[in-house]
Amino acid sequence: QVHLVESGGGLVQAGGSLRLSCAASGIMATSLNTMGWYRQAPGKQRELVARIDSRGVAYYEESKKARFTISRDGPKITYLQMNDLRPEDTAVYYCALTVRVSHYWGQGTQVTVSS
Repeated sequence: QVHLVESGGGLVQAGGSLRLSCAASGIMATSLNTMGWYRQAPGKQRELVARIDSRGVAYYEESKKARFTISRDGPKITYLQMNDLRPEDTAVYYCALTVRVSHYWGQGTQVTVSS
């Protein structure tokens, strides 16, 4: 069974930085997959932040490109570096993994940016 565990969320002042981590278990070490980060703010739909495939090719939602950087360390770990955080970045951030046609979600980690 695939499990995703996020870490690194917390409370930060506007202009600060956070690095989120996500570790996957239950997948093969040779797995070809795409890992990504989504976020959901209160009262809003979940939205893509960024994703990265097994080759390390990253895709960003356009408005996130300048301040967020996604990376990965092998098939099971991905990171999201978030800089110059703003109050509107406050949300629950979810890690996601897609392998073939299966899609998995982590439980989410709260990021709160104070003004």
